[in-house]
Amino acid sequence: MGTQAPIDHTYDRQRSVEEKLEKQKAIDDWLPITSSRNAKWWYSTFHNVTAMVGAGVLGLPYAMAELGWGPGVAVMVLSWIITLYTLWQMVEMHEMVPGRRFDRYHELGQYAFGEKLGLYIVVPQQLLVEVGVNILYMVTGGQSLQKFQKTVCPSCTPIKTTYFIMIFASVHFVLSHLPNFNSIAGVSLAAAVMSLSYSTIAWTASLHKGVQPDVQYGYAAKSTAGTVFNFFAALGDVAFAYAGHNVVLEIQATIPSTPEKPSKGPMWRGVIVAYIIVALCYFPVALIGYWMYGNSVEGNILISLEKPAWLIAMANMFVVIHVIGSYQIYAMPVFDMMETALVKKLHFKPTRTLRFVTRNIYVAFTMFIGMTFPFFSGLLSFFGGFAFAPTTYFLPCIMWLAIYKPRRYSLSWWTNWFCIVVGVLLMVLAPIGGLRLIIIQAKTYSFYS
Repeated sequence: MGTQAPIDHTYDRQRSVEEKLEKQKAIDDWLPITSSRNAKWWYSTFHNVTAMVGAGVLGLPYAMAELGWGPGVAVMVLSWIITLYTLWQMVEMHEMVPGRRFDRYHELGQYAFGEKLGLYIVVPQQLLVEVGVNILYMVTGGQSLQKFQKTVCPSCTPIKTTYFIMIFASVHFVLSHLPNFNSIAGVSLAAAVMSLSYSTIAWTASLHKGVQPDVQYGYAAKSTAGTVFNFFAALGDVAFAYAGHNVVLEIQATIPSTPEKPSKGPMWRGVIVAYIIVALCYFPVALIGYWMYGNSVEGNILISLEKPAWLIAMANMFVVIHVIGSYQIYAMPVFDMMETALVKKLHFKPTRTLRFVTRNIYVAFTMFIGMTFPFFSGLLSFFGGFAFAPTTYFLPCIMWLAIYKPRRYSLSWWTNWFCIVVGVLLMVLAPIGGLRLIIIQAKTYSFYS
């Protein structure tokens, strides 16, 4: 009798482990990031384009004007190269442990820095970026709708931005209930096409207008201090333009993977195509926009163009459609975090109702903040440097050094340290410029304007 008991215990233990695993698998099959793993490589292309090419591209000529020709081109090209390199690192690290996939940014952070520290380092930054972008896109969507209305019907009664933000949010109260990344592939494709379209409209219309008669390429600020601060703020704008890394692992998690055919192959192919499209969007807009208008270019190049009205109206509508897709891409990891916490930590049942309630609350929250602070873009170069620079420019490098431990003074070691130094400089300098902009513009800020 005495010899039999331990066998039962082992059997019980095994069963409870199996039950736990089954439960875990059921939850993973329900969560937005891990539920569907049958994406094609081109899904990663348009997800990445949608995530990266933001409405920020329309502000690049203005950033160029504050950086000047030499530094401007250097910063743009350097950012393109560094972020492509750090993106490659993320794609490589997704499956560096055989038999395991790091489906989320913070899982990789936990592997690199330890369970607790990894969460504390990655999650706040990732949330700041994703929620920040969602709020910004609420405002951008609302403002673009407003510009569309003003362009199409100049004699109509003007409507407050607040209401346009509500109209824009109404789309998300519907779209947010698409369960996972693969189900928003169509939305994302439309958004990626739109971003290429309005970027093309921006630079072709600028070319068509030609170089303005009294164009000047010097710095617009009168004082040295002003020039320096504007330079810092422009660095933040560029950092924001290249911030697609927060959702890379989550996008890669949707691609099928086997030991013979790991997901990094198709993912990397998608990323390369995406980066070529990003270059086609960014460089012509930034360089041609600055070349035609010089330092008198507006913060949004579409405002500088003014005519023909139908073209500007169309471009604004494209911005709206693109921002709808972008919002969803950035919201998906947030939904995943919220639902993971509710189901795994607080033991809610994974049901449709839970998803319906949490996602509606999130959309309402971003809408409310967007309506309250319509001057959110001013806060962006502040946050831009603060949160975008680390997650995009140097956090992947630090993880790479922590995990792979390349030989000191080897090429990999130097490359990573170079990126870390550039990233830290961005993180320190951009918020300084951003803060000054906020202080200057604060006089004209009004809530619910």
